[in-house]
Amino acid sequence: MGKLGRIGVGVDYSAASKSAVRWAIDKLVGAGDSGDVIIILVHVLSPKSDPINKQLFEDTGSPLIPLEELNDMNVCKKYGLTPDPEVLDILNAASMTKGVEVAAKIYWGDPREKLCDSVENLKFDVLVLGSRGLGLVQRLLLGSVSTYVVQNAACPVTVVKTPPAAAKP
Repeated sequence: MGKLGRIGVGVDYSAASKSAVRWAIDKLVGAGDSGDVIIILVHVLSPKSDPINKQLFEDTGSPLIPLEELNDMNVCKKYGLTPDPEVLDILNAASMTKGVEVAAKIYWGDPREKLCDSVENLKFDVLVLGSRGLGLVQRLLLGSVSTYVVQNAACPVTVVKTPPAAAKP
């Protein structure tokens, strides 16, 4: 596989998305990739959420938010985020040890559509998603974000299964 420059990771801070973040860092980022790779977390919030700046960015998503700003709770509050400290620890460690750049982008709307939009807008080389492991009936009734994105995204998509122990509350 060639060197990847832009890696998108869909996150909602569930066990599945934490697995996706870990997998992307462990499998797609090498120690010598400093400065060559950026991981962009893609958050899709409910269209009903109403952070201060939502109206400015509703169609295009927020500007890229660097990791340093993601660590600032005031910045997160401004965008309607409640980041998971464990995910921030994972990202901070990857930034320090592997030299990978990390940023986030926030969209509002249907996760399936907005994740596909993020691929187009941010020119990802690959998008990594977690899978909640819905059964066949649940997928048919509820739909699956990962299935939709795999079928419609304009880049390769990797779906990371959540380890059974991590999926339980």
